[in-house]
Amino acid sequence: MMKKYILVLLVLTLFLSGCWDRRELNELGITMGLGIDKLKNEYLVSAQVIVPSEVSMNASTGRSAVTLYQASGETVYEAFRKMTKNAPRRIYPGHLRILVISEDLAKEGIAESLDLLARDWELRSDFYVVIAKDLTASEVLNVTTPIESIPANKMFNALKTSERSWAGTEGVILDDLLTDLTSDGKEAVLTGVKIIGNKELGSSKQNVESITSAAQIQYDHLAVFKEDQLIGWLTEEESRGYSDITDAVKKTVTAIPCPKEGQIAIEILGFNTSMKGSINKGEPEVDIHIEVKGNVGEVQCSIDLTKPETIKEIQKIYEKEMKELIEQTIHSVQNEYQSDIFGFGEAIHRSNPKEWKKMKEHWDEKFTNLTVHVQVDMKSLRIGTLNNSFLRKIKD
Repeated sequence: MMKKYILVLLVLTLFLSGCWDRRELNELGITMGLGIDKLKNEYLVSAQVIVPSEVSMNASTGRSAVTLYQASGETVYEAFRKMTKNAPRRIYPGHLRILVISEDLAKEGIAESLDLLARDWELRSDFYVVIAKDLTASEVLNVTTPIESIPANKMFNALKTSERSWAGTEGVILDDLLTDLTSDGKEAVLTGVKIIGNKELGSSKQNVESITSAAQIQYDHLAVFKEDQLIGWLTEEESRGYSDITDAVKKTVTAIPCPKEGQIAIEILGFNTSMKGSINKGEPEVDIHIEVKGNVGEVQCSIDLTKPETIKEIQKIYEKEMKELIEQTIHSVQNEYQSDIFGFGEAIHRSNPKEWKKMKEHWDEKFTNLTVHVQVDMKSLRIGTLNNSFLRKIKD
């Protein structure tokens, strides 16, 4: 009986294939960051590739942990393959962390340049996509960074951390971007990235040898798209308003005025936005309801936090400030860009599919004149470990 089992197993092994798609590490250039620029009629693709010896604790010589390879072509794919002319290893994007697209290319349209990345089976789709603001993508990828020796890792982790702790940045991965680009009721937004300081010194070793780097990579506001074209930028306050509207706030800090003078910093611990679309007398409307839980993080005025009426007054001030910010953000986007980045069209579609089918072809016009009702409720406000600030004793 045992001999029969062995014979069957031997026969089955004849039908097993080997690792036909095996990749040897010493044949690959592990690419962590990609940049796409447009030069006249060609694409310039930049790949930030790891230098293996410099990420090894035993073999590092103190040189840069990454190097930048570039090539141009009529298509992104052609440029990507042409990098083999000067790269000793095949450029491998399977571990990509960040894709940087130049502002100039984004204004022309990003759909064509994303086709390869959406189609390539070697790429995971969990990398972030950002827009280089007022500079090229290659300039961003050419900046060395302290703490994180691989700049693409720094960019990925910084955006992930900022999205969790500060409303106003949006970590958009490729799948989410493609969904927004193909959606009938929502346009895309992407976080902008810029270089602070001397970008010429940013690529030098000197940039990471001093306490204050000569050039630093910083995220900056949200880019507004219509279809696949960048049409403008939100301000910092509008970027925060966008996060509030789209329920993207995890944690953040908001400064509000005290009842008389001074400021209070409120740490947001819980934030929930619900959006509902409806049709009223043949016209679309949207209701936004926001519930907030917060904590008093800092007090720069003389108030008595032990009194329940003081807490209620602060809550009312926060609700008023937040409502005004959201309404101003909506009004600005409606009038300046006419681009439904908030997903109001999707809300109408969910609630009234038949009515949406009638109006989706001219939704831009409907969106511009759309009535949006905003309600903000601060459900609870903690006061931290101190009942009152010591400033109250000093000023009273």
